[in-house]
Amino acid sequence: MDKKRAVVIGAGIGGMAAAVRLALKGYETHLYEKNGSAGGKIGELRLEGCRFDTGPSLFTLPELVDELFTLAGENPREHFRYIPLESSCRYFWDDGTVLNAWTDRQRFAEEAEIVTGEPRANILGFLDECAGLYDLTAGIFIFSPFYQLDNFRKPESLNVARNFRKLNAFSTMHGVISRHFRSQKLIQLFDRYATYNGSSPYRAPGTLNVIAHLEHNMGAFFPEKGMKEIIDAVEKLASRCGVITHTGTEVLSVANEAGNVTGVTTADGVMPANVVVTDVDVIPFYRELMKEEGMARRQERQERSTSALIFYWVMNRRFDQLDLHNIFFSSDYPGEFRALRRGEVAADPTVYLFASSRVVPSDAPPGKDNWFVMINVPYDRGQDWPEVIREARKNIMVTLSRRLGCNIEEAVETERILDPPLIEELTASYRGALYGSSSNNRFAAFRRHPNVKRKYRNLWFVGGSVHPGGGIPLCLASAKIACDMIPPAE
Repeated sequence: MDKKRAVVIGAGIGGMAAAVRLALKGYETHLYEKNGSAGGKIGELRLEGCRFDTGPSLFTLPELVDELFTLAGENPREHFRYIPLESSCRYFWDDGTVLNAWTDRQRFAEEAEIVTGEPRANILGFLDECAGLYDLTAGIFIFSPFYQLDNFRKPESLNVARNFRKLNAFSTMHGVISRHFRSQKLIQLFDRYATYNGSSPYRAPGTLNVIAHLEHNMGAFFPEKGMKEIIDAVEKLASRCGVITHTGTEVLSVANEAGNVTGVTTADGVMPANVVVTDVDVIPFYRELMKEEGMARRQERQERSTSALIFYWVMNRRFDQLDLHNIFFSSDYPGEFRALRRGEVAADPTVYLFASSRVVPSDAPPGKDNWFVMINVPYDRGQDWPEVIREARKNIMVTLSRRLGCNIEEAVETERILDPPLIEELTASYRGALYGSSSNNRFAAFRRHPNVKRKYRNLWFVGGSVHPGGGIPLCLASAKIACDMIPPAE
């Protein structure tokens, strides 16, 4: 090789961001994706005139996408545009209560006080605490390889040590939230953020209340053409940076010579590389590509995150009660999470309804709606998924019909379904777990797979199954962490 070569396995958002960064570091960069298109969990479905985003639907920390364009010397707004949302979510409860989570925190606190009776000072005080938690931890736990010894010598780490009690690491999210609010509705609203990484608010450490800061203090956004625009824009950027993308090409194995990774093998042959970055879930990566069964089993010991059951519905009418993001809360939130822990789905699950046509009108024909309807479900443990789907669909219909005041079944024209086994098939997410391992204990962050292992030279890890975690912002952060450790090509 005249020029140093980098190979990236998997074209999810983490892998694509890594490919851009490596190309800008001077590497001849090859990006391999086994599916016919890039995107990983970020995809789209077109059905009878409607367009659906099929995966992640919330967009926070957009500056992490912008940074890729800036690194390439480009103006992000010339290639990728998004808008700030006025409301991050509309919440519905069984007693008829509706609450808008305005992204203007003062406006949200005022409406929440009127609707729930919770003093706005309590709400703003909690949001201030979440902001302080982010300022204290983000530099160490989100944007750095905190598991490395050198990281503990940084001033930021010393600041964390001095303020350790503020982390609430020995309390649960729910426990911390319950100390701030009297309103059970607001407790449930903020408890929900545990699901953003597939965990339970009754078990995940209070440190994760930092998640609420992203929406309520920093804002929620949406791409002008839908979530798939993120992938389309970064894919085009990668091409302009010289990344060579091989879609429909599966990496069959990684060359590992006594811990020295030297390239990959596909059906087309061997591709030598000086650097290999994997955006594949770590369990199938070790088991199938590295033939390291021991490493795979070690990762399997950690509890998996939850998965999702998603219905994509073409609706024969438009529902003006809905916003872009909508939550219909369970009347028994603790019971819902107890069921998930048992590997079951509660009879009264919380329902998330995403209607992208509220921001992208062309996503649904006039007079119709495109509904992405999701509930949290356990990862695949061999459940009878056809029966789970049948029962869950019935219960979802009951919830939505009651709270929207009409027969929802009669409004569904066409349906497609995504369940945990299909999620695993399409994205190689082990057992359909959306976020790799869960955060259901105070040591989860320390046990999460790092972005580099001393055992392997020339190999780095990005994506939702490794540090710092799942979701678009954290996958982008993983690419930054990994690529910052990789020296420039000479």
